[in-house]
Formats: sequence, structure tokens, C-alpha cells
Amino acid sequence: MDTDNSIENSADKTPGNTPADQSDIAGAELRPPTVMQVLPELVTGGVERGTIDVANAIVEGGGRSIVVSAGGPMTHELQRLGVEHFELPVASKNPFVMRRNIQRLVVLAQQEQVDIIHARSRAPAWSAYYAARRTKKHFITTFHGTYSYGNWFKRRYNAVMTKGERVIAISDFIAGHIRKIYGVPSSNIRVIPRGIDLNKFDASKVSQERIIKLANEWRLPDDMSIIMLPGRLTRWKGQTIFIEAIKKLGRTDVQCLMVGSAQGREDYREELEQEIERYGMENIIHVVDHCDDMPAALMLTDVVVSASTDPEAFGRVVVEGQALGRPVIGTNHGGSKETIIDGETGWLAEPNDPASLTEAIAKILDLSEEQRVKVSEKAITHIHENYSKEIMCARTLDVYNELIAGDANSS
Repeated sequence: MDTDNSIENSADKTPGNTPADQSDIAGAELRPPTVMQVLPELVTGGVERGTIDVANAIVEGGGRSIVVSAGGPMTHELQRLGVEHFELPVASKNPFVMRRNIQRLVVLAQQEQVDIIHARSRAPAWSAYYAARRTKKHFITTFHGTYSYGNWFKRRYNAVMTKGERVIAISDFIAGHIRKIYGVPSSNIRVIPRGIDLNKFDASKVSQERIIKLANEWRLPDDMSIIMLPGRLTRWKGQTIFIEAIKKLGRTDVQCLMVGSAQGREDYREELEQEIERYGMENIIHVVDHCDDMPAALMLTDVVVSASTDPEAFGRVVVEGQALGRPVIGTNHGGSKETIIDGETGWLAEPNDPASLTEAIAKILDLSEEQRVKVSEKAITHIHENYSKEIMCARTLDVYNELIAGDANSS
């Protein structure tokens, strides 16, 4: 698709038509704002899911929502929600393409009377930042991770994510990182944790048929405890720590699953399988591919483990596990320290420490039914009160409202 034509001829866009007096975003005396979110692509992932959820909340709140990306399979979901999508090559890191994207975004922002530009990734953020400056639009960023910052060039490249009038951090851990590494004042930072779909991760809505289907597919016996580490196969997700911990556990009445796609890291997958074989644990630990029904996968699990060796910016797995009332273990750093109440809604193990992970797994396996129910109930309440997508969206709209209200007060 020709990107300039896609701006001029975007016949598939569906403007938000909610009257201003119905807006939950800008207040009765203000016209609903037009918010343009910019991200590389619309493929499966946490950034993409958050973008769509917020885009929908903008429309439902009476505003007008625009998303700019290079396209992808999730585009049709935006269209169903009444969100306008413009396709531009904003996934490109080519400096010449990024420079051309500035003018494309300038044209789009002026043409569509955009009030706020919200950048969600570094490459498109550079173009969005300069477009916002040229058009005098509000500029917001969401800082989704620590990114690599080992040299001056990397820090300079990352720094665009700190240039927002408001910088949204997805955890207190990320907020601290932004302050320490980039010197962003606390007054500019708003901590808004990611939110999950509580309708999807609701134990009462996961049928036994779905659970049994997965159990049969993975050939899991009925009389054994299931311990699962979900996550793509990459070293920092801690699969090798998990294998060591299960070896130290020394139990044969468990089945352990590492569920996740290798995403091209076949050498690492082979390394894991060789380590399992070397320990003689082929009948206990299994590497399985990506699962499309994670609520069912988590529901058949007795212990949900996140063993990340590096801090998670947020840590979705343990949040989803708690939402379903499953006992979870996270590592004692990063986002997991915030989303798990240690010993109450889950457990924390020390990072890179198989013995600590073994101890936490053993504690959960030894829980009485009464203790399990107590942990489950507290975990579900904790997630509902803090980590729903509705809460995430409401807090994001509050940030938009800060800026729009400021305009009204200064006029």
C-alpha cells in the first residue's frame, strides 16, 4: 500500500461520533479529544493489546481514536471497534524512512485535528516526537521496558521515550529505571501497570472441555501435580534455572512443562532438551510449543512459575495466573515484586537461584486444600483491584485529560 495514499484515501476509517457532552475524557465543556497512538506493527503482543484496549476506551469515552502502524493481523480488530487505522512504515529503523515519517505524521495530525500523539515504541516515537513539535500537539510516551542502554548511542536512541509531557511507566520498577538512567523527574512520570482481560482470565469461564483437550494433547496423567513455566524460549526467561530447580526437587509425582515458542532459537531448545536428557528427566520435564489457550493451560496447572533471570518490566504470566486463582511463583526483582504479595497471593524466589525456586515450589505442593483456597481467593481479589484492563484504560484516559484540561485552563 502506498503510505501517502493511505492517509489521503483511508476509506476504511470510522470516526468516533459520540457527542461531546457524553465524553468521560475531556469533560462536558470540552470537545472530545482526538488521540493518535503510534506503534510499529499490529501483531500479537502486550504493546499491541494495550494499544487496542486504550483505543477502544477512547471511543467508548466519546473521543476519537486513531492508530498508526505498519499494519498486521490485529488491524481488523481496531476496525470492528470503530477505531481509525492509518498504515505508515513506522516499524522501519531506516533514518531516511523515519525522517519521511515525520512529515507524514505532520500531515495526518493536521488533517485529522489530532490533540494528543501517544508513542509506544522507540523508532516510531522519534518521528512522532518531531511531528508533535512541528504541529504543537501534546506528546505522550509509554515506557514498556528497560531496553538495552549499555552505551551512549543506545541511551540516546532510547531517550525519545522520555520526551513526553507525560511518560507512562508500566511498573514502579520501570519508573525507577527512567528516573535513574534518564533523569526524568517524578512529576512527569505516571505509573500505569498493564491490565489483563478479566473476562478471559476467569476460572468460571474456562470449560472442563478446554482443560481436558490440552491435558490429552500434552498426555498429562490425572494423578500428578502439574508445574508450568510459560514463556518464549529465550535464556533470560530462566528455563535452565527451572530445570535445575526441578532436579533439586527430586520428586517423581510431578509433570513439568515449559510452554513457549522458540521463535527461531532452535539451538536453545535443543540445549534445554539435552540438559533434560542428561539429568534423566525426560519423563518429568517437557518442552512444548506455544499454546493458543493460555487460560486453559494455566487452569490445569498446580504451580505457575516465572523464573526470569533479568527483571520483568511487568510480568504478565504471574498476573494471569493469580487472576485464575492459581498458585504462582515469580522472581524477587522487577515487576513481579509489585504484582505478587509474597506468601499471600503467591511466592517470590531469588533470581538465578535454583534452590530458592525449589523451596518455593515445594511450599506450594505442600499446601493444604484450605490454604490453597485462601491464597486463590486473595490472589483473584488482588488482581481485580489492581490489574484489570479497565483500570489501565481509565488511568490512561486520566493522563490524556490532564493535558486537555490544561489547554482549557490556559485558554
